[in-house]
Amino acid sequence: MPAPEPWGPSGETSDFAARLADENTALREELRRRHLTDLATGVLAAQLGATPAEAAEHLAHVAESANVTREDIAADIVNAVAGTTAVTAPPPAAEDAASAVSARRVRQVVTAAEADPTVNQGAATLLDGGLRPLGVQSLWLWALTGSGCLRLAGHAGVGALEAAQWQWIPPSAPPPFRSALVDGSPVWLPDGAPDGDRLPGPSPWAARGFVPLRLRGSTVGLALAVWPDRAELDDRVRGAVAGLVAVAARVLGAERIPPTDQPALDDLLDALAYPAMVLRRDPDTSGLTVEHVNAAASEALDGEYRVVGRPLEAAFPLIHRDLAAMSRRARYAPSAQHAARLPAEHRPEALDPLLDVRVLASGPDRTVVLWHTSSHPRTAVGRAVGRLQGLALFEDDLTTGRSRWSEQTYAIFGMARDANPVPLTQLGPRVHPEDADDLAELLADLTERRKGSSAILRMSRDDGGQRHVRIAAEPLLSGSVLTGIAGVYQDVSGEYHTELALTATFDQLTAVRAQATLRHRLVLQLQQAIVPEIPSLQKLPGLGAAARYRPAAHEYRVGGDWYDVLPLPGGKVLVAVGDIAGHGIDAATGMVALRNALRGLAFTGHSPARLMGWLNEVTLNAPGYPTATAVCALYEPEDRTLRWASAGHLPPLLLRDGRARLLEPPPDVLLGAEPGHTYHETATRLVPGDTLLLYTDGLIERRHGGLDEGLDALRRTAEQLCHCDVDEQVDRLLSAATGDTDDDTSLIAVRVP
Repeated sequence: MPAPEPWGPSGETSDFAARLADENTALREELRRRHLTDLATGVLAAQLGATPAEAAEHLAHVAESANVTREDIAADIVNAVAGTTAVTAPPPAAEDAASAVSARRVRQVVTAAEADPTVNQGAATLLDGGLRPLGVQSLWLWALTGSGCLRLAGHAGVGALEAAQWQWIPPSAPPPFRSALVDGSPVWLPDGAPDGDRLPGPSPWAARGFVPLRLRGSTVGLALAVWPDRAELDDRVRGAVAGLVAVAARVLGAERIPPTDQPALDDLLDALAYPAMVLRRDPDTSGLTVEHVNAAASEALDGEYRVVGRPLEAAFPLIHRDLAAMSRRARYAPSAQHAARLPAEHRPEALDPLLDVRVLASGPDRTVVLWHTSSHPRTAVGRAVGRLQGLALFEDDLTTGRSRWSEQTYAIFGMARDANPVPLTQLGPRVHPEDADDLAELLADLTERRKGSSAILRMSRDDGGQRHVRIAAEPLLSGSVLTGIAGVYQDVSGEYHTELALTATFDQLTAVRAQATLRHRLVLQLQQAIVPEIPSLQKLPGLGAAARYRPAAHEYRVGGDWYDVLPLPGGKVLVAVGDIAGHGIDAATGMVALRNALRGLAFTGHSPARLMGWLNEVTLNAPGYPTATAVCALYEPEDRTLRWASAGHLPPLLLRDGRARLLEPPPDVLLGAEPGHTYHETATRLVPGDTLLLYTDGLIERRHGGLDEGLDALRRTAEQLCHCDVDEQVDRLLSAATGDTDDDTSLIAVRVP
């Protein structure tokens, strides 16, 4: 049988099968490439929050910038998500700076910059990831506005103060700006600013590169790369810089963090070696936002952009309540607020704690938070000593004449925390005359004989009391020169009181007890006559109300708490609560004077702020010069408006729709603290169903906890009782009260029907 022709039927079948196999292979390869690019497009769409079409356009742009195929870029993106691709380092043996950025490095930097959520972040990524190997020190990004001005949208490697000076650049900009925008091509200045033009940067002669940013054929902004000094900007460097910053055109549309209006403060914090940040309060909502962190804080918090621009509760979910409370107190206190650590207790799953935290006010809406990442031994020792009963530290600098006291020292002398510490050498006027010689001997040992010494002296307090204080001190020397004195005060009054009690006769003890019982009975009778424990309030216009008073648990704690709910002519209702400092007959009589004075003044029809100013003058002229906190409010049923003023009192608690929140009080001083002080007033619009609680510190104050813990407990309890009527609500609030200082307590609840 003859052999088949080579181009016969069987040969055609073989050739057709081969062509089918090749076509199948090509189709499979095309499907693989499409699947890879589609997968990378989906990853980019998820990362950038973009549509699939925008993600595909982004993929093509990155490939074009890196001068590689889309398949290579897609493979890098997919491998990065799968965790199989590591960052490729720059070539170790580069001939020049430009070759330090490989194609893969360009792709990674461009992708990371476009994925960053803010322009500042994108600028930082471009600078740190690709421009620094080229010697660039800082990067500026301006967006072109419709009026032809340039608005600073982001920057990296630039101080806040310098950035504030270049926020806006008008159309009549320096020539390099205009040339880059008008010509649409980069302007390179390897030897610095020409003809003395003033340009952003560290010096006039620093090298600069102005690169116009174009998107879809239009110029959208301008990028400026700045070197620290003159630089040789050859074609390779220029091409690498232009290729890297071109991506900035796409990130200019990102959310922009508004520039700070206190750039000098930001630069000051940036100069500190330990962590610091600025919190900004929204005047409308009182919410706090992290406005700025310095480099040390950024490192401690695992990245500046994890917290900057975010609400405090989102940036610090575990400690935002503590920071908010310290920030609130700092705005009204004359001194910085302190905390040993935040959070107060160790939590293994949390970030590293903030140690030795200090919070101080910087203007009406900003507070500065400073902390350490490791404990300072001296600070820790001071706190440990403070935990010992009656012990307090002091240090006198004889060179400057200044003294430093621990918090417990102020308590021993009965002085306010904002008072100036008294050096040991100037304690003479406070020492009992019979102990003057002992003080002189103590000072002679320290200042003349330069040796440690101790003594027990009777000291007069600012509140008129007297304490027996042990002083143990050591001289501070620099060579043979005495530079200061450091030591410890210890209140040992309890030992002396115990000794006196043991040596007193039975008759003396009986007489003292009888006198104290009589005094206590008189105080209680006076207090209950003015503030009955369970008053029967008459019906009020447009308002339901209930009030309770709980006397102190111990005789010596009878104090000056008071409240008042009084209907006034014209339909208004006065609601007030106050607390006079101190306890005993003086506090009770002072309470009567202030309560009656406010009652009479309320009939004048003036505003709460004016009433509080008058009450301040009454307090200043009262016997014994008392001080007091108070809240004075006038409710207008016609429009359900509560106008109120506060003199350093605890914030009212508003319960609305089952949620309780503290009303921020105006920043005003105590009654009796400052003559002629003008008090501020706040208007709060109430709605039907609202309940307002006014109270004194006996309701929440705890021996071993801060006021903020008590306020949080009160807020939670009030939310649980939101459906009770006001009488049941105040009774159950008193039963569930967290205060354990045995102080007396006043509580008012008013509800809008």
